[in-house]
Amino acid sequence: QVQLVESGGGLVQAGGSLRLSCAASGRTFSGYTMGWFRQAPGKEREFVSAINWGSGMPYYADSVKGRFTISRDNAKNTVYLQMNNLKPEDTAVYYCAASLRLGVPTKSGEYVYWGQGTQVTVSS
Repeated sequence: QVQLVESGGGLVQAGGSLRLSCAASGRTFSGYTMGWFRQAPGKEREFVSAINWGSGMPYYADSVKGRFTISRDNAKNTVYLQMNNLKPEDTAVYYCAASLRLGVPTKSGEYVYWGQGTQVTVSS
């Protein structure tokens, strides 16, 4: 049974940092791309970042480029999202997901496994 479990969310002031973790279990993820998405109240789920588990190649949405860093730890089967210089508009539920699509999957429909989400709230 595949499980993606996010952790690390919380409340932080603008300009602060958080690190999200996504612990993956239930299968080998070496052929997958792991992504982070977020969804704010009343808005659609949007792509934030992704990393190819095998190559480690990262991808970022323009809105987070230069502030967020995605990484993975193969030994721990865990993907991280380091978020720096957080802004109030980063407030959302953040989801970890896994995709087998080639290239850079940025649409939520391209991901087959999802975590339950973790809340990130940035106060001004």
